[in-house]
Amino acid sequence: MSGILDSVNQRTQLVGQNRLELLTFRLNRRQRYGINVFKVKEVLQCPKLTSMPNLHPFVKGIAYIRGQTISVIDMSLATGGRPVEDISNCFIIISEFNRSVQGFLVSAVERIVNINWEAILPPPKGAGRNNYLTAVTEIDNELVEILDVEKILDQISPVDTRLSSELLNEISLITPTVKTVLVADDSMVARKQVQRAIESIGCDCICVKDGKEAFRTLQTMAAKDSIYQQLALVISDIEMPEMDGYTLTAAIRNDSALKDLHVILHTSLSGVFNQAMVERVGANAFIPKFNPDELGRAVKNAMTTATAACVSSK
Repeated sequence: MSGILDSVNQRTQLVGQNRLELLTFRLNRRQRYGINVFKVKEVLQCPKLTSMPNLHPFVKGIAYIRGQTISVIDMSLATGGRPVEDISNCFIIISEFNRSVQGFLVSAVERIVNINWEAILPPPKGAGRNNYLTAVTEIDNELVEILDVEKILDQISPVDTRLSSELLNEISLITPTVKTVLVADDSMVARKQVQRAIESIGCDCICVKDGKEAFRTLQTMAAKDSIYQQLALVISDIEMPEMDGYTLTAAIRNDSALKDLHVILHTSLSGVFNQAMVERVGANAFIPKFNPDELGRAVKNAMTTATAACVSSK
């Protein structure tokens, strides 16, 4: 256990191509779960937590760690399980999602496993709309579930998807030829957040659940007509089962019918390493989730570029 606690911060600096490093953990000693190591800042034995009035029921308490106040979320309770009663033997995973830092209270932390994204699969169809999964995989003949953390965080503190009136006024002055956007994200909540923001500026959205589905959709569209006559841009998450956003972008750049599409990588990941990967695969922009104005401005710029490409392709 001490090896895991000491090495997590170093491992978060690693960058692999189409590979994922999962930190596995358990809730109430039962089901095994995984979280991308790139989102983990630190793993600690659970410190003393301070209770505060009007906390969301999922928030077990507040921890003061390294000069920062952090909300600690009871992940068992947040995913429909029993609340943690005794925190003395528990751990907190300090993580960064969507520009914010929070702690996840878990029963046990196990090890780091390196997996190819192709081995990360969408949740079973029978899982239903109310599940908290974005993907599943198998490790040591045991099912490992990858949680939709964005869904949990949105329940605790819902994201405002409204664009500012100033930006909406700016966008109203342009008349793009193509107004359709392809959105790829494995989180249903994240897809809806992006869709609401994009539709508020008068665009139509085609939403898909992962990079593989996105690439198939693009190829089908391109087989019917010039893709630039149909699509203004692609907005893709990075972490997705079967094909991640980096691999999707590289596939688009290597396809002669798609290679000039504007691609925005829109992700809850953060860190300096992302910029190097963005440049390597040829994405046009990288935007951390979720700032509606930042996304809206990037879409505005992309639509202007798409209009020029649409005219030149005629």
